[in-house]
Amino acid sequence: MQAIASLAGVTSGVLPSTLAAGPSSSFGAASGAAGPAPFSDLLTDAVGQVNELEEQARATVSGLMAGTGVDVHQAMIATEKASMAFELSLAVRNKAVQAYQQVMSMQF
Repeated sequence: MQAIASLAGVTSGVLPSTLAAGPSSSFGAASGAAGPAPFSDLLTDAVGQVNELEEQARATVSGLMAGTGVDVHQAMIATEKASMAFELSLAVRNKAVQAYQQVMSMQF
C-alpha cells in the first residue's frame, strides 16, 4: 500500500512523508503499538488503489470525450498515473513469481 501511495505521490510531484522523512521513520511506523499489517492486506489495498486510479482515468477520459470540462492534460495525467501504478503492480507480481520459482527449484 505504501509503495502505491508513494508512486501516486511521486507521479503527482509531491514527495510522500514516508520518503521525505527518511528510512528511519518508515521503520518506526511499522513497529508501532498496532504492529505491522498482514502482507495480504497490503496487497489487497495496493490492488484496490490501482483499481481506483484506473477508474479515475476512465472517468476523466469519458469526461474529455463527452466535453464536460475535462482538459486534455488532466486526462493524460490520470491515464499515466493509472498506467504507472499498473506497471508497478505487474513488476511486483513478476518478482514474486520469480522468487517463488527460485525457491521451488532449490534442492534440499
